[in-house]
Amino acid sequence: MGICFLVILFSSCLTYLGVANITSVHPSTESPFPTTRLVKTATTQATSAKPTTSVKRPTTSPDVAPTVAQSQPPPKGREATTTNATTTGPSVAVVTTSHKVLQPTTGPTTFVPNATEPPPNVTATDKTLTTVEANFTSALVTSQAFNTASDSDPRRDETPIIAVMVALSSLLIIVFIIIVLYMLRFKKHKQAGSHSNSFHLSNGRTDDIEPQSMPLLARSPSTNRKYPPLPVDKLEEDINRRMADDNKLFREEFSALPACPIQATCEAASKEENKEKNRYVNILPYDHSRVHLTPIEGVPDSDYINASFINGYQEKNRFIAAQGPKEETVNDFWRMIWEQNTATIVMVTNLKERKECKCAQYWPDQGCWTYGNIRVSVEDVTILVDYTVRKFCIQQVGDVTNKKPQRLVTQFHFTSWPDFGVPFTPIGMLKFLKKVKTCNPQYAGAIVVHCSAGVGRTGTFIVIDAMLDMMHAEKKVDVYGFVSRIRAQRCQMVQTDMQYVFIYQALLEHYLYGDTELEVTSLEVHLQKIYNKILGSSSNGLEEEFKKLTSIKIQNDKMRTGNLPANMKKNRVLQIIPYEFNRVIIPVKRGEENTDYVNASFIDGYRQKDSYIASQGPLQHTIEDFWRMIWEWKSGSIVMLTELEERGQVSHRGEEDPEQGSPNMAPLRLP
Repeated sequence: MGICFLVILFSSCLTYLGVANITSVHPSTESPFPTTRLVKTATTQATSAKPTTSVKRPTTSPDVAPTVAQSQPPPKGREATTTNATTTGPSVAVVTTSHKVLQPTTGPTTFVPNATEPPPNVTATDKTLTTVEANFTSALVTSQAFNTASDSDPRRDETPIIAVMVALSSLLIIVFIIIVLYMLRFKKHKQAGSHSNSFHLSNGRTDDIEPQSMPLLARSPSTNRKYPPLPVDKLEEDINRRMADDNKLFREEFSALPACPIQATCEAASKEENKEKNRYVNILPYDHSRVHLTPIEGVPDSDYINASFINGYQEKNRFIAAQGPKEETVNDFWRMIWEQNTATIVMVTNLKERKECKCAQYWPDQGCWTYGNIRVSVEDVTILVDYTVRKFCIQQVGDVTNKKPQRLVTQFHFTSWPDFGVPFTPIGMLKFLKKVKTCNPQYAGAIVVHCSAGVGRTGTFIVIDAMLDMMHAEKKVDVYGFVSRIRAQRCQMVQTDMQYVFIYQALLEHYLYGDTELEVTSLEVHLQKIYNKILGSSSNGLEEEFKKLTSIKIQNDKMRTGNLPANMKKNRVLQIIPYEFNRVIIPVKRGEENTDYVNASFIDGYRQKDSYIASQGPLQHTIEDFWRMIWEWKSGSIVMLTELEERGQVSHRGEEDPEQGSPNMAPLRLP
């Protein structure tokens, strides 16, 4: 209401100023009454009465345009008086304020008659118009009179000035109204989406998209989009360009993503009864896409769980993105698995990270356990370096007369996601995703994917899966468009710019090197194939495969410690330096700086992380560091794959103590 009042007040002021400018006559303007002699008005009432703005309304139909009664010039040398003018149509009697008009010709000063009296033959009501209406009518009368004067002297025509002023006033009013309407619309949208996100991106924008008619992927022409789909043959070049200057273009693209492309509500998630079921107060499912559980009789709001349906590539509701179950929502989680006929669970978080609980353990370590009315038994566990596969047998219990058959559910638990950031390489994630895709039955329901909040790592996994499908089908990827779409189903899908870049890195890894994992039964056929010469080339498949490995760029910016001046002399080959994320750290010597470095890296095995330490051959001045590493990390075996001297290069094993006959490396001593 306050804004509307300001609009009316602002419009009235502009109208009043426009009328005042219209009714004021420049001193050089000739009198609208050329036959009138310049005399001084002697009528006392005309000079002392207050200016009034009353209008008598005609009794005739308002649909007929009123005509203004023209005043006749007074006789020469007499007081100015008004005359009556009879018109065929309805007449309007107007009383205006006095305006002093100076005549440029010589002679005594006079005052122009201030009004015309209403015709005597007009019957009018006693209703009085508002001030704005009277001013507007006065402006019409005065402007008509002045138009007559301007016709007699074109050089002094002020019609263009009046038109410009009226146009500017109207334009300002229109612009102001548009701004007010936009503010009201923005306020309404903010109230509607206040439950969905307490931390919107600073550049998030909104578009009105109906979720029912929303296609699985953006169908707008690529020429109309700032970030169109990218052909796979341009993928490497474009990624390198965007990663320049500390991922500047990637960060700009991620910031341009809409926080929520639709006006969505979270009424169910915001109910008081459901607040304790949410792990994070600002990550809530939208009402239009949330998963509905079968209500439990006598338990209010038992149909709610913090989970949302998410589309895949041209497959509606392929996934369910869920938060990591809490202790009080584990039963609801297994109810959802049963009711949605889910056969595959993807877990992309550890139970605890940085001493913080990220997810409740919703499965038994062994044996069976009942969660609500769902019995879960562990059938098999396979631990690999990047992920663990658990197979469960679930069954609904409680109804003896209608006993349900058992179902097999497989959980794929990715364990190599670091506490902060993203994995250093996407290779492990690609192998993990391939395993999920091949093991999910065609008859099964939606794949349930969860991390802790169910938006960051969960969204990253879903986007990689969908874009790999798009890459194979269309030879292009549309990361920006797909992320925008799934954010209309669940807020903040793909939560950080690091996750956004990781998606592109995974797609590029798959495009450049493909799927290199082989079944043992197909190994012989594959070897025969790669040993053959490639048509039109002098090299065979094996050589070309190795060339791809040599084309992998060394990321020098991620070798900070090894490139420190104090550590450069500890490197045998300056181009071979360990990365920060997996370098071996040894204890620092007391009182000495940069003594925690040794040129060695942890290497994963097939089933165990950090199974090996790959180290350079010790230099003479790094032998002590080498043995400190062996001691600190409890290594029981050393595999040496070089001679002490090869190609004229000598690898020293240290100077012998003449008295002891063995290398002396305080505080370590070899027997």
